[in-house]
Amino acid sequence: MTKRSVIKFGGTSVGDFSKIKNIAKYLANRANNGEELVVVVSAMGKTTDELLKNVDLLSKEPDQYDLALLLTTGEQQTISYLAIALKELDVKAKAMTGFQAGIKTKGHYMKSKILEVDNEAFNKAFCSNKVVVVAGFQGMNADGELTTLGRGGSDTTAVAIASSLETSCEIYTDVAGVYGTDPRIYPAKRIDVVSFEEMMEMSALGAGVLETRSVEIAKNYHVPIYLGQTLSDERGTWIMPQKDILEKKAVTGVALDKDMHYVTFSYPENDATLLKQLFILLEKEEINIDMISQIVNEDGLQLSFTMKDTDTVELKHIFDTLYKEFTELNYVVKSDYVKVSVIGSGMRDMSGVASKVFMTLLENDIEFYQVTTSEISISYVVDQTNGVLAVEKLCEAFGL
Repeated sequence: MTKRSVIKFGGTSVGDFSKIKNIAKYLANRANNGEELVVVVSAMGKTTDELLKNVDLLSKEPDQYDLALLLTTGEQQTISYLAIALKELDVKAKAMTGFQAGIKTKGHYMKSKILEVDNEAFNKAFCSNKVVVVAGFQGMNADGELTTLGRGGSDTTAVAIASSLETSCEIYTDVAGVYGTDPRIYPAKRIDVVSFEEMMEMSALGAGVLETRSVEIAKNYHVPIYLGQTLSDERGTWIMPQKDILEKKAVTGVALDKDMHYVTFSYPENDATLLKQLFILLEKEEINIDMISQIVNEDGLQLSFTMKDTDTVELKHIFDTLYKEFTELNYVVKSDYVKVSVIGSGMRDMSGVASKVFMTLLENDIEFYQVTTSEISISYVVDQTNGVLAVEKLCEAFGL
């Protein structure tokens, strides 16, 4: 039986036509050696950022349907270019949008979720092609409308397709695997193998290597992920179930999330109706919040939480709605904080990690304002100016 492989290339990997030609040569070699390849690609380089800048010249609050429709064009350019490059090498290839690849979605236009992937499109395409090039980051909802999967959505596309085809997923970027932290901040060691749950925590807490939902799908459907550097012989990182990993480290990595806002709102009464309506609206707008803390005293109610900075417009809509009924409501959104997190599955069984983190921050005069924990992570909100220092000192403390 012919081997089918799912391969994904990120935006920097396809950032110019020279890179696209080199990737085409690499894929041609694998296809000529007997593999059937599904290749998921992102938009070239900064294409998505440029499209958003153009929109900003026209509207500060564009219609989300129109915006999603526009952003899907970035990946569609890449699939066309790569298919053309492959055909120049006499490789039979077919470019497909998310819709043509049978990717069905639901939810918000700008951050929809994948319902299912219809394999029939791939089976049909492989009857006359060796390579199918799929636009990542997009799909089609039940109303026949194009939607996007949100930041890092091409990772999710690739893993969902791999799950559907019951194979592993190779993801190639500009870094040679997963490191103990962002190597641009601190020269941490590369990790050979990391568990799904550790990778999910690292991604959710700002590591930026893989999109969180892609790892969640991989975990749920047992899809091993290989993360490596594009067209490099350097060994990368395998992401797999914890049971397949022999050793557990107390701390696997340190993540820095710069793309967050710290939100605090207050109201002169402890009003359960206000809280209920707030969380209903957050769910409706599909805003994920974290690090929630609540204080109730004689001054009333105060609630603080962190959120992604990409949801600022939606948050404004929520508070505008709440103001209509709760006129004394006040809220402040601060962008001069970052989240620093320590992650490791060994925390379950090893004591002393939390105290070591606290002592490290205190010894380096790094003030923190909020702390949350899970079974395998500890997160702190610190001043933006101290973010990099905190990462450096924590990496040193845990030998990363």
